[in-house]
Amino acid sequence: MTQQSMGLVLGGLIPAVMFALSGVFAKSSTQAGIGIGPYLGAIGLTVCGVGAVCCFFVPDKSLNWRSCAYACASGFCWAAGAGLVALALNKYAAPISKLVPLYNMNTLLAVMIGLWIFSEWAEVNVARLMLGALLVVLGGILVSAS
Repeated sequence: MTQQSMGLVLGGLIPAVMFALSGVFAKSSTQAGIGIGPYLGAIGLTVCGVGAVCCFFVPDKSLNWRSCAYACASGFCWAAGAGLVALALNKYAAPISKLVPLYNMNTLLAVMIGLWIFSEWAEVNVARLMLGALLVVLGGILVSAS
């Protein structure tokens, strides 16, 4: 397996399974009666534990103020999104089967931002990328209308 293929498996396929399970566990947690604050707190403690394990087993422990600020911004955005998903599940009884495809349209925003800010347009086939993005949008429309 090439290094790029390994990167796609480790950074794409396995996280896709983990994020799918995360949605299922989010629904299970809200159905079991957790509040939004405790829900996010439990996730935060788990993230801290996984971070501690990674610090122990992964040799790269580099850190600076700028990288920490970006990591905190990432955490804030993720936590706000996760909290809103939990709110939709808990208070509005939104079905996870509809929420997940909708919030995973975040892929489109990440692609556009990556193309623009990181100049990734020079490294990818933009036509295929746009076709794939169109299919994601169509999927989101079909899911929300189902």
